[in-house]
Amino acid sequence: MIPISDSPRSRTIPIVNWTLILVNVLVFLLELSMPPRALDRFLFAWGAVPVRVWGALLGQADPFWLVTLITSQFLHGGWAHILGNMLYLWVFGDNVEDRMGHLRYLVFYLLCGVIAGLIQTLVLFGSRVPLIGASGAIAGVLGAYLVLYPGARVTVLAPYFFFGLGFFEVPAALLLVMWFLLQFINGMAAITTASPSVGGIGWWAHIGGFVAGYLLVRLFARPQRPRPMLPYDFYDPYRW
Repeated sequence: MIPISDSPRSRTIPIVNWTLILVNVLVFLLELSMPPRALDRFLFAWGAVPVRVWGALLGQADPFWLVTLITSQFLHGGWAHILGNMLYLWVFGDNVEDRMGHLRYLVFYLLCGVIAGLIQTLVLFGSRVPLIGASGAIAGVLGAYLVLYPGARVTVLAPYFFFGLGFFEVPAALLLVMWFLLQFINGMAAITTASPSVGGIGWWAHIGGFVAGYLLVRLFARPQRPRPMLPYDFYDPYRW
């Protein structure tokens, strides 16, 4: 199921969420402009290489490599990778930012990405392949959304029997729990097949980011306030 939109209306302009999407897109366009060898060097320099990250944590490598736990969150490996991540961030991030505030949301997002990266680098402890992608941080946003808006409705694009695709509304809690279970099943399967010499989908980054977001959200979210009446509310049949 591909999320298209959600029901809650953000009361504030999601400046940080839009900026995160913009930065990710700009960095990806920079990647596209590079010749293959230069791109490989770029990803290796700014991606989170597990052996270097844990070497830095254990005092056996340059502490600078810990910075890649943040920079790797803005790197992507292809069109499907970035479009999928940015779609999820667009749909779910604005309302989480609304409840946290701009600065808190930014710290929360990056922190979830760092935790997700640490967990994935631990699974691939000896790997020299750089880990890249915003999915760990975005998984944290999904975990927070599950706590803050479990009753929201999400419009998704999904298969409709044998007749193609259709748009459906599903409860946010159902969609997010199903998403997490899928990551967990694949993550458990990946443990038995993971090799320190290869990359792939960071299932455990998704799991770690989601759990981190689910647990940390209450430290960052502000108390919910009544939304002020807006002009279009008078024409909203669902309000009354």
